[in-house]
Amino acid sequence: MEWMADLDTVLVTGYAKAPQGTSMYEQYKYSGIVLEIDRKTQCIIDAEFTLITGVAQLFFRKMLVGYDLNNGLDPLIKRVENHYFAPSTHSLIVALKIACQRYFEQMERNSVSI
Repeated sequence: MEWMADLDTVLVTGYAKAPQGTSMYEQYKYSGIVLEIDRKTQCIIDAEFTLITGVAQLFFRKMLVGYDLNNGLDPLIKRVENHYFAPSTHSLIVALKIACQRYFEQMERNSVSI
């Protein structure tokens, strides 16, 4: 399909069980992350989360957008741990790891030829 030939980004998701007793659990049951990643640069272009408040969504998005996955996940996870203090922190980190793992596995499987 020619209309998709120049699409350089992919969308990937990850989910993890939300901690019980939180509003996230009551509303969604899961922590979810959607990442748009540039296949050429490995940078996170956009991100969305199943966080309840707009402030939390914006804050978490600012932590991730622009991050270069070529640097590995550890620095990004440390960043989350050092700046996001909430009951859902661990759940969001698990969802982030799952999304990134899915991305790397798919890129390897498709040899970046989506």
